[in-house]
Amino acid sequence: MPATTVAAYGSWKSPLTPEMVARAEVRLGQIYYENGDLYWTELRPGEGGRMVVVRRAADGTISDVTPSGFNARTTVHEYGGGQYFVNHGVVTFSNFDDQRLYGHEVGDQPRAITPETGLKWELRFADCRPTPDGRRIVGVQEHHHEDGSEAVNTLVTFPADASSAPTVIAAGRNFYSNPRVGPDGKKLCWLEWDHPNMPWDGTELWVADFGVSGAISGPRKVAGGPKESIFQPEWSPEGVLHFVSDRTGWWNLYREVDGKVRHLAPMQAEVGVPQWNFGYSRYVFLSGGRVALAWSQDGIDHFGVMSADGGSVEPLDLGYLTYDQLTTDGANRVWFLAGSAARPVELVAYDTGSRSITVLRASGDMGVEDGYISTPQSIAFPTERGLTAYAIYYPPTNQDFAAPASDKPPLLVKCHGGPTSAVDPVFYPETQYWTSRGFAVVDVNYGGSTGYGRPYRERLNGQWGVVDVEDCVNAAKYLIGRGEADENRVAIRGGSAGGYTTLCALTFTDFFKAGASYYGIGDLETMVADTHKFESRYGDTLIANTYPAPKELLYERSAIHFTDRITAPMILFQGLEDKIVPPNQAEDMVKALQAKGLPYAYLAFEGEQHGFRKAETNIRCLEAELYFYSKIFKFDLAEPVEPVKIENLA
Repeated sequence: MPATTVAAYGSWKSPLTPEMVARAEVRLGQIYYENGDLYWTELRPGEGGRMVVVRRAADGTISDVTPSGFNARTTVHEYGGGQYFVNHGVVTFSNFDDQRLYGHEVGDQPRAITPETGLKWELRFADCRPTPDGRRIVGVQEHHHEDGSEAVNTLVTFPADASSAPTVIAAGRNFYSNPRVGPDGKKLCWLEWDHPNMPWDGTELWVADFGVSGAISGPRKVAGGPKESIFQPEWSPEGVLHFVSDRTGWWNLYREVDGKVRHLAPMQAEVGVPQWNFGYSRYVFLSGGRVALAWSQDGIDHFGVMSADGGSVEPLDLGYLTYDQLTTDGANRVWFLAGSAARPVELVAYDTGSRSITVLRASGDMGVEDGYISTPQSIAFPTERGLTAYAIYYPPTNQDFAAPASDKPPLLVKCHGGPTSAVDPVFYPETQYWTSRGFAVVDVNYGGSTGYGRPYRERLNGQWGVVDVEDCVNAAKYLIGRGEADENRVAIRGGSAGGYTTLCALTFTDFFKAGASYYGIGDLETMVADTHKFESRYGDTLIANTYPAPKELLYERSAIHFTDRITAPMILFQGLEDKIVPPNQAEDMVKALQAKGLPYAYLAFEGEQHGFRKAETNIRCLEAELYFYSKIFKFDLAEPVEPVKIENLA
């Protein structure tokens, strides 16, 4: 083993290059099984962020389904998901460029099956499914208007042969999701909800008779309301309706039999997750009435099999910390995406009969020895009002380097997006990029995060920009108190809602010494006026817990109005085609920083939307952020990177 080199934190030479981080990991997504063939999506940064449907045939051969020139991605709710389905071997997907649905049989070119309109992206589709006989399709349609008025969401149906245009079968509510036809083709269930609720606040589960022509009749509400969130309704092979509800404060599984709802295997754990995208799957039906399911407890996912009577769950330790996109053959086999602490997310096949596990696809192979990989540690720490909050801590790790004995590492405090979301203790190449260079990283599951029950999730209601900031500060103080970080070199970083928390922390506290905002929200009032339908009332709950939120409170929680309080340098990153947080948010903050004379850098990217997808963009961001910290925290870089212009730097 080579001798360890003593060098300052931040100056360690790492084998994890920005190119490796940006290009090596393909984001695996929605899984679908039909007649021996397995399908999934891959978001490929090296192809400009193109989403590809991939097929693994029964003989094990793997090939792309969507050909070059097509991008299987829907923009319903802007975040998308549920972008394809398979019907008797025909893959039907939403194409990003025009948002039309295309049917694709292997060996042929995709053909459009929804109408062309005069307005770009006028009709968008998501969460579509075929009826059991394959003759009809049901799904969610989002209709946008040239005058810029609010989009209209509905449930639609149309013949699988595309012989007629989609017909609306349910309308009048602000949002719809999860239309699923029963196994006999005679029942349809779905979720619906209205402003100002987000789907994790309150949704309703409805069931109706479904006719051969696609018309519905006799609708009735099964569960849900403004204070009950329903997640992933599904029909069992026997035609029994199952769903996840948080009526006890925890997202647990339920079933309805003869009009009565039964709670299955009650636990203080979360089967559901926040429905930011369409197409989530956290449980599936096996033979003999069993159910395979995933659940989160204390921020870590678990996997197991529920007995046919629903009375108990057998936990199965498969060595993973996250489970998502569960799919099954209806017998013993289950496929899912799984994450661990040491490897990127994998597509895994598990047989509940033989108890065998097979990795079919990895999202990436960094090719890096374990000695460069930081092992995550789940921590709980005290925060304001006598409460406890949670985070994932990653110590600096590089087998080739050690810091001087008196040195302490710079700390990056990461705040996740959402904010109704969570971060898991799994392998993130970007995190390892920092820790292998000598940074400590703490990923904070601040109050409002999911995985800890509804009361924890609701801590942020009316307190966005307060509770999240407090928890980020207290996570850093906790680690500083343990001697794990340098109190004079603490930076905060985040994207989207995490960018909002970052901007608030840099504005309303003087704790952090630097920050990085990725498409962060600086002006809440402007965001409410400019943002898309799905989130257009979200801030009302988070800021004031009333609808609408008072303008004075939107003003008080917006960093852009209090730039005179900012004392720390920052770097900002923005996509110029972002419809969720428009570029003017970052541009206004830049003007304020320039007027104040604080050091700052601003990088804007053509062709990028909300969440950067291109490898070259992510490479530039990593290098620029590292360069920025090296100048602010005054450490030498192990290798030269392309400089970024820092304004007002003495």
